[in-house]
Amino acid sequence: MNLFLERIANYIPDEMNEFMESLNRKMYQGLRINLKKINQDDFESRFSLIDKPSLFCKEGYYVSRNLGNHPYHICGLYYLQEPSAMGVVEALDVQPDDIVLDLCAAPGGKSTQIASKLKDGFLISNEIDKKRCQILLSNMERMGIMNMAITNSSVDKIAVEFPNCFDKVVVDAPCSGEGMMKKHNLAKEEWSVENIEYCAARQKEILNEAYKVLKKDGILVYSTCTYAKEENEDVIAWFLKEHEDLELMDINLSFGRSGLSMEEFDSTKVRRIFPMDKGEGHFIAKIRKTQGSSNSLPTIKNNKIDDISKKFLKDQLYELYPYYNVIDGSLYCMNREFVKFKKVKCIRQGLYCGDLIKNRFEPSHAFYMTYDFKNLKHKVDVTFDQMNVFMHGNVIQCPCDRGYTAVCYDGFPFGFGKSDGNVIKNKIPKGLRLMEGSSLYGKE
Repeated sequence: MNLFLERIANYIPDEMNEFMESLNRKMYQGLRINLKKINQDDFESRFSLIDKPSLFCKEGYYVSRNLGNHPYHICGLYYLQEPSAMGVVEALDVQPDDIVLDLCAAPGGKSTQIASKLKDGFLISNEIDKKRCQILLSNMERMGIMNMAITNSSVDKIAVEFPNCFDKVVVDAPCSGEGMMKKHNLAKEEWSVENIEYCAARQKEILNEAYKVLKKDGILVYSTCTYAKEENEDVIAWFLKEHEDLELMDINLSFGRSGLSMEEFDSTKVRRIFPMDKGEGHFIAKIRKTQGSSNSLPTIKNNKIDDISKKFLKDQLYELYPYYNVIDGSLYCMNREFVKFKKVKCIRQGLYCGDLIKNRFEPSHAFYMTYDFKNLKHKVDVTFDQMNVFMHGNVIQCPCDRGYTAVCYDGFPFGFGKSDGNVIKNKIPKGLRLMEGSSLYGKE
């Protein structure tokens, strides 16, 4: 740790006392509203557990307690995220019709933030680690994202399959994690200059591939959660030198501070965040590709729906979605054409509706967690105590429509069940149920 602190002292010689004090304080905690499911005014009027607005994101807040078991979190109304991490997507300036790639996406904070800003656009969220890919999928389902694909491939495969296809790319690069030492002991235990150099080399490899997928005039935002100059300013200087058609852009956001002084570029255009800036350690740079071509994502032909599945959808939805894809009996839907994947491994694309099994349709949990829950015909609202019982995997007594129904708290679905008109059988996946001995949080 002595060498680590010596390096920090070189970066911020006049603020070392404040930095040392920050190491003994808890990490900043935050949440970000899922604007796909609720607007900001409505959320603020319903939710009293926020402390103050975030400095890094318009729909973000600081919080001071664990809110993972609150009904609104389970309903997907917000995402728990360290406040300064929200600044990365703010710098990206996502537009509603953008085609976006999140290259190192798990656990999903930046992907769900991107998706909340898209309307007719499309998001590919890639994660190379299989286990982390499942965490990403779970978070995307909870937030109800539809026009997206989750992939589990190496960056070079994505670059070969989708050259010049993306308007926006996020590279939240694997790093030495110096800014997360308070959260992860491993970052402290594995710290070394050699690890920093290893991470920098890997970051350069990822950026070189990310460059290939950007359209002309496409924007790439590079970020890390480390203070190391070798992984931040030095990597950006190398990247700009490697590709002459790249232009460093001014982020034009007020949080944080300028980067470390560099001869190679104007360091006032990048942002650094230290704990003294009301967030944990982050670095953000925004780059535009000024030349090249622009391609469209390849698409597949729209699938026809079988009669059984169509009957289920017509019973459940006020309005059917325009695009469907069937894979081994599983049905997926989207508001736009499905993308064609060849060698890139796609874990999920679109909203997973359910499965055709022995001449009957079995719906999925994801189908009822959609942000478009107002399109669901069958919904029933339950009390806090009933939700607590249902989240533990039990049945509840509650008069409602017969058959499959979305089970809601305060008007927002958190799962589904099958009702005989009075008793609702539980269909929440076992892995998402509350563990024995735990309970919901937040009852007034």
